[in-house]
Amino acid sequence: MGPVVEIDDPADPRLADYRSLTDVALRTKFEPPHGLFIAEGALVIERAIEAGYVLRSAVMTPQWLDRTAPALETSDAPVYLGSDEVLHALTGFHVHRGALASVHRRQLPGFEDLLARCRRLVVVEDLVNHTNLGAIFRAAAALGMDGAVLSPQSADPLYRRSVRVSMGAVFGLPYARAPRWPEAIGVIQAHGFRALALTPAADAVSLAAVAAGPTERVAVVLGTEGAGLSDRAAAACDERVRIPMMAGIDSLNVAAAAAVAFWELGLRA
Repeated sequence: MGPVVEIDDPADPRLADYRSLTDVALRTKFEPPHGLFIAEGALVIERAIEAGYVLRSAVMTPQWLDRTAPALETSDAPVYLGSDEVLHALTGFHVHRGALASVHRRQLPGFEDLLARCRRLVVVEDLVNHTNLGAIFRAAAALGMDGAVLSPQSADPLYRRSVRVSMGAVFGLPYARAPRWPEAIGVIQAHGFRALALTPAADAVSLAAVAAGPTERVAVVLGTEGAGLSDRAAAACDERVRIPMMAGIDSLNVAAAAAVAFWELGLRA
């Protein structure tokens, strides 16, 4: 573990990475350009380190030091200890998960490099809800998808809420940003993927009727919350597929629908 430093001033410049964590607009403008993201909780910090990410620093209350120490034992980053009041003033919320870490980002794989090494892809168009994005990454990692492609306007998978909801799954599932949209779907198809547009439309093919062998390349294409896939993206896909519904329900939350599709189409362990 790195040096342990007690702090009593939330304005301490050494803590700049953690300032105003509840301001989503500020954080999304601050974190990527500064090459960092925030990991919340000992388990998520541990998974980030196990995945090869390098810590810049950590901050926590003194009572959490012993519980977080195993996750930090291989890091030489400084650990800042402050009271609940100091951390609340610093971050803007009660740090009830005990510990936060500022972590260096890594360079994303190239879009086509990612396509070359995957068989099952999740592709998301303009997904902006960080909770949904984190849940999709967790389901994708758990249910046999092996890569993700994000449209240029989709949310950041390494935003604190996405990381937390995914329980660190964002660290293990490789992902890339598509340079152009929806033209990226054609590039995905050119790499041998069958692009399946997930939609609640009644005239779409039932997901249960879609056969996909383990060697076939399949991309599950998901739209944004509420509006779903754009017409251009849906038209670019090879097939539209739906999850049959009962009890008068016409659709599922995008993360729930994604999990069902991954179970049906993912690579079985």
